[in-house]
Amino acid sequence: MLPESGIITIDGPSGVGKSTISRKVARALSFTYLDTGAMYRTVGLKLQESGIELSEESAVRHCLENTRIELVPAAGERADVGVILDGRDVSRKIRSPEMSMMASTVSALPAVREKLTRMQQEIGKQGKIVAEGRDTGTVVFPDASWKFYLDAAPEVRMHRRADQLRQSGRDVDEKALLQMIMERDHNDQTRSIAPLCRAEEAHVIDTGRLSVDEVAEAVLQIVREG
Repeated sequence: MLPESGIITIDGPSGVGKSTISRKVARALSFTYLDTGAMYRTVGLKLQESGIELSEESAVRHCLENTRIELVPAAGERADVGVILDGRDVSRKIRSPEMSMMASTVSALPAVREKLTRMQQEIGKQGKIVAEGRDTGTVVFPDASWKFYLDAAPEVRMHRRADQLRQSGRDVDEKALLQMIMERDHNDQTRSIAPLCRAEEAHVIDTGRLSVDEVAEAVLQIVREG
């Protein structure tokens, strides 16, 4: 039997299928899916729209004090988590490649990291959470019951992301998208605050070799075996 306080963390670089796998695992276990990446994208959008210089820490902190973020459960298995920013639906706006890069940039800011980590940990107190992101197993929930790290080659991740963008009606420059993915990998792995890295005890799964259902089943099998 799964403990009521159980937390599952699923980390990894962009485009490895974390969101899809996390949703499927959460649904199978009747857990809550916590999309931390959406939160960073949303803060990135807020700071960008506010015209705040990211180097001005006091201005960033002041902006965050008056920022409200609400996550809305996905409408379907393939749908992204919805996000309400200060009462405004920004669900579609935060899903662009540009906002993905912005999320990587603002996630390196101490003020942003501190606020969102606190918010995520508050959500985690209810238990029965599948938390997906870059540092959920290393920083946000270091005592999580189960930790996973998903990975795949940059080219594999680019093609997956390109398909997602095309399905939502966006034009895609695959060469530029691959460059963005590789640049984000570098930024996430080398930042000084909470860099992307695998928790020592995390189970590593190469999603490039498996179907979505196979990855989800691998995660579920480990969780159910305790």
